[in-house]
Amino acid sequence: MSAYLTGRDEEYLRALERTHHACLDAGKCRRAARCAFWLGLRLAFRGEMAPAAGWFGRAHRLLESEQDDCVERGYLKLPHVEQHLAAGDLEAAYAAASGAVEIGEHFADVDLVACARHLQGRVLLRQGRTAEGFALLDEAMVSVTAGELSPLLTGLIYCSVIEACQQVHALDRAREWTSALGRWCSEQPQLVSFSGSCLMHRAEIKRLSGAWQDAIDEAQQAVERLAQTNNRKDAAAAWYQLAEVHRLRGRFDAAEQAYRSASQYGFEPQPGLALLRLAERHIDAAAAAIRRVMGATTDQLRRIRLLPAHVEIMLTAGDIEEAWRACRELEDCAKVYGTELLIALAAHARGAVEMADGDAQAAEVWLRQAMEGWQQVDAPYEAARAHVMIGLACRALGDEDGATLELQAAGNVFRKLGATPDVSRVDTLLDMRSDEARGLSARELQVLRLVATGKTNREIASELHLSGKTVDRHVSNIFNKLDVPTRTAATAWAYEHHLV
Repeated sequence: MSAYLTGRDEEYLRALERTHHACLDAGKCRRAARCAFWLGLRLAFRGEMAPAAGWFGRAHRLLESEQDDCVERGYLKLPHVEQHLAAGDLEAAYAAASGAVEIGEHFADVDLVACARHLQGRVLLRQGRTAEGFALLDEAMVSVTAGELSPLLTGLIYCSVIEACQQVHALDRAREWTSALGRWCSEQPQLVSFSGSCLMHRAEIKRLSGAWQDAIDEAQQAVERLAQTNNRKDAAAAWYQLAEVHRLRGRFDAAEQAYRSASQYGFEPQPGLALLRLAERHIDAAAAAIRRVMGATTDQLRRIRLLPAHVEIMLTAGDIEEAWRACRELEDCAKVYGTELLIALAAHARGAVEMADGDAQAAEVWLRQAMEGWQQVDAPYEAARAHVMIGLACRALGDEDGATLELQAAGNVFRKLGATPDVSRVDTLLDMRSDEARGLSARELQVLRLVATGKTNREIASELHLSGKTVDRHVSNIFNKLDVPTRTAATAWAYEHHLV
């Protein structure tokens, strides 16, 4: 166990296997079965499912000769819970978890009771019984935070509960338990096995909370720490969080590399990679990617993670009908789980779709509801995005002063965060207040601003991730619309109208 907690994974497995054989030699079948269980569990966490199944099978066989009931039978129900969850058989999963609770209570094994009870809670969350599910998770966490459990089960339940909260977008709970996990890890500096997972969870919380540099720092530390423990799942998730911040800051090359690293660890880097393609204006690629992954994903909790991006990409691609379908599915999920963050996501999506469908009045109502939600959960970047959409709704309704206030508020947040692509977009939208500038599209205004700084078409293409032909076409359109013959004249026009 000391080897496991300090990140020496191979040494842990070798020592546990030696212990298993020593117990067999001594005729201690129950203890040998318990060793086989822990071997199987660790191998399953590493994704080595065939060897894991072999050890679980050996543990079951060893207990067949035991006439009396024993606590080990309760532990061996835990893999069955996970198997049923993966297969979507929630009733069987709950029954297996309940059976494990009963055995744990009978033998007064607090580790088994807490682990099985938190699994009951996870099953209830999957069933949409959110209040009941959180009640059981919170109950299990009482044993965790009170220091009643072994270090191994303490770390495992911490991480599992945080993951469950994040799946249903229960951000407040995820923050609380991540902070508690961080304190537990910091009290034990030599602890490696769970500190990397803690850093990964903290990176996601920091990103949502707007502390982007902290998120980058902790994601990078998580990658380094998790590499020591062979925790590929959490290492992949850390790479993904790193990629998300790079994408939001406009560091597209770094983001792509991090998404690829996540993929190499077995993580589907979506919807982030599709949103990266969207930011690069490769709209067809973004649409193809999100449609592919949505078509391949049947688990509702995994679909929740994809739906907001699906709405955004479909709107950009001009497929309002598909955006409506994704929006309605997201709204249904928000009704089922009822968490604040999920309600805000659904309201934001509804506002965006209403706006694209031409109903700016309805869009503003939904977007202001989303804004309140983002502020309640302290998600500044998402709140700023809502400001932008509200500004566009105000403009569509003829309230230019209101639009300016909303866009300026968004721009201030984006600048503070370092969200370079969003800053550029807001600046362009504010530039479009000028009657003279309205003949140019948002992209043409962006290109004109770069022309006025002296950049060549090739440099502009590289900076905006466009083809050279596309930039040539934009520059030609600018000359025609402004009725100017040269780049010098276009630059003079841009300075005259305060575009640079």
